[in-house]
Amino acid sequence: MPSANENPTRSIVSIADLSKDEILSLLKLAAYFEEHPNSRLLDGKVVATLFFEPSTRTRLSFETAVNRLGGRIIGFSDPAATSTSKGETLKDTIKMVANYVDLIVMRHYLEGAARYASEVTEVPVINAGDGAHQHPSQTMLDLYSIFKTQGRLDDITVTMVGDLKYGRTVHSLLMALSHFRVKFNFVACDELRMPEEFRTFCDRNGIEYRESTDFSPEIIASTDILYMTRVQRERFTDLMEYERVKDLYNLDARMLDVAPDNLRVLHPLPRVNEIDQDVDDSPKAYYFQQAKNGLFARQAMICTALGIKVPADIH
Repeated sequence: MPSANENPTRSIVSIADLSKDEILSLLKLAAYFEEHPNSRLLDGKVVATLFFEPSTRTRLSFETAVNRLGGRIIGFSDPAATSTSKGETLKDTIKMVANYVDLIVMRHYLEGAARYASEVTEVPVINAGDGAHQHPSQTMLDLYSIFKTQGRLDDITVTMVGDLKYGRTVHSLLMALSHFRVKFNFVACDELRMPEEFRTFCDRNGIEYRESTDFSPEIIASTDILYMTRVQRERFTDLMEYERVKDLYNLDARMLDVAPDNLRVLHPLPRVNEIDQDVDDSPKAYYFQQAKNGLFARQAMICTALGIKVPADIH
């Protein structure tokens, strides 16, 4: 039974698992942690960060979140140094680690791995990215960044540019924003267009969108949130295809001359050359602040997954 200071624990595997009210609750918690980043809410708790796929920002952000909340961390960032290199199954790894910790944060290269992990253990699991599938903590920091810069999540236009086929961040963000009144522009070449399942999702839920292969001034001029993405070499089996599409959509400061004042440029990072360095000095560039917001969003998710009540009125 949970104590008086705790709610039931829960895994957060997909943004689709969260209702609109739960998303709004997490955003309120993120705002609380931005004002109160250091606490002892995880005193006595141990969190495992299991990164079967390389990640600098996500792993460091989660580990910083745990440290600032007063918890302890175990885990790995290189599976070659673990028993998985000896042939240990994912199930056995998860069940073994679950003996030692209160929460598992996991990134894996296989789609569905986080869901599977949550089904083989009673310890809550937070998905830190599984293949090209879901990345709910990135989605929550994206939502928090949009809300902070626009003051709302309703009645905005979001333009997603670049790798819309393999980009799990845009897939998760699209699903999360389906709870709100949002219009979308999908800008990508045919090889990297938004997958049919997500276009069907939009059609089924009455979400307005248009597709374009042209990153035009007209699209930028009608945009509130410009969400740039990196063409991910690691997702391609055909390197010739990667070379053909990697530089098709690049943003420079001059292109923002037509943008409305409230437009903000987001990017899940790391970037390669899809955003020129000259954009960094623009007041419309928000991607580094966006990354910082990840700390607060992940603190909110950790406490929610562990069922820990925040000792403050955040409403």
